[in-house]
Amino acid sequence: MVLALIPLALSAVYFFGWRTLSVLAVVFAAGIFTEYLTSRQRGQPVSTACLVTCALYGLSLPPTMPYWMAIVGIVVGILFGKEVFGGFGRNFANPAIVGRTFVYICFPVPVTSSFVPTFTGFPGGFAHWSFTQLERLPAHLADAGGGVVEAVSQATPLYVGKFLGPAVAERAFSLGDLFLGRISGLFEYEGAQRILSGGSMGEGSALLIILAAIFLLATKTANWRLMLSPFLGVVFATVLLRHLLGLNDWAPGAPDVPPLLHTLFGGATLYVIAFMVTDPVSAPKKRLAQYVYGFLIGFLIVFLRWRGVFVAAASFALLLGNLLGPLLDLGANWWQQRRKAAAQSGAE
Repeated sequence: MVLALIPLALSAVYFFGWRTLSVLAVVFAAGIFTEYLTSRQRGQPVSTACLVTCALYGLSLPPTMPYWMAIVGIVVGILFGKEVFGGFGRNFANPAIVGRTFVYICFPVPVTSSFVPTFTGFPGGFAHWSFTQLERLPAHLADAGGGVVEAVSQATPLYVGKFLGPAVAERAFSLGDLFLGRISGLFEYEGAQRILSGGSMGEGSALLIILAAIFLLATKTANWRLMLSPFLGVVFATVLLRHLLGLNDWAPGAPDVPPLLHTLFGGATLYVIAFMVTDPVSAPKKRLAQYVYGFLIGFLIVFLRWRGVFVAAASFALLLGNLLGPLLDLGANWWQQRRKAAAQSGAE
């Protein structure tokens, strides 16, 4: 899992600058230290799963996330998402998503104002510490007016699609930009030029996430049922809500159900499907339950992104799935026993 995340970490540097690695370093230090303090009380070493949690959490953060907030999130994720339940293998929820959701809810303004446009061309972010350290806007953004400060967190693709409408989204970015992670440019809204900002550090390139998912499946690190089912849930919810029920234009001024490819390539949808839904500890163990679990998460990503207050619905969808996971296992076990009993009675 860590090997699969390394290309995403390198892409974070290219898109957002070297500060992304400093955020990851702070997260790893705080996360490992937190687990060390708690696991030593049980006479156990720090688990290698802690490295995965730190990487997943760190890459889910905005590129200019304040260091202290990043530390708070990983401490909460490790401590209250795993260690209070007895450590590795006993947590009911994915610790990384517990920490990410905690900071998202507790610090919504600082977290959502930490997004910046991506660097483009060569060498991209490898030649910069951070977008916020630039003295002036790059040439392709200069027509927007203002300075670097005014460019921070103007609008991510998710924000544009949900609150500004599909027509604006079509002008603001292309599917190719979303697929490759090149989220940087100008678009016009209500007569003013606005700047498009990228998302979290590790969710930028859908291409790299897909390649990482293939690697995880090929090495049997991830369960294919847990990866396929949320994808099908996203497809079903989009077709049902947008195309069959026509809820993409159901009321004047209401948010639209986004197109399928916008949902998959924009935001953390693929990131959550590839790396977090497939967590073997927090996911159900029964095959039937795994299908229902993943499908439910995928459906909720679309539904909550459409109707929820927060645009980052993938985190909440995954947490709800984690909460229902044990019940789904119980339900799958009951169903199997019922079918077995029916088969035995039929044979008699």
